[in-house]
Amino acid sequence: VIEKLFLRRSLQNARFVSTKGERQAPMVDPEEQKKVKLILAELRDVSKDKRRTAVMKLGMMGGEDALRALIRTVENDQEDLIVRGRAALMLGKLKDTRAVSPLIRALEAPGFQTPLNAAQALGKIGDPRAIEPLLMFADNSRDKTRDAALEALRLLGYEFATEAEAEPEPEI
Repeated sequence: VIEKLFLRRSLQNARFVSTKGERQAPMVDPEEQKKVKLILAELRDVSKDKRRTAVMKLGMMGGEDALRALIRTVENDQEDLIVRGRAALMLGKLKDTRAVSPLIRALEAPGFQTPLNAAQALGKIGDPRAIEPLLMFADNSRDKTRDAALEALRLLGYEFATEAEAEPEPEI
């Protein structure tokens, strides 16, 4: 029964191969590996426009290499702010919990786009470790960034106190 179940899953996800019925590391498609290498080279390009496009491609492609490269990009304080912001956006699309800590740190990045996209990404990932940093971010933010933090908190299941709950009833 287990072998039949494994065979069914193998057929559904043909990238994983095993001879003993165990899930092993994904087989690497040489063409896909070549594409990833080219995109990673674009990410190191001098042109910020090429780097901006590369982070979007990595996010759409997904995978381990893309995840690691996007995390490094979000953490790189010397990187173009739009590149960092787009990397945060793509990490939200990938929804991998390994990106939570770098995204929490990205809430304090300069500019507008990186913190905004980091807050949105944290909401999409859905990890409760982001609740406290998002609360602090919402308290210290205005306009769209505050709204993004509040929406992320809603996605995380955080319940806001209503005015009736927040104000104690007067004693009679």
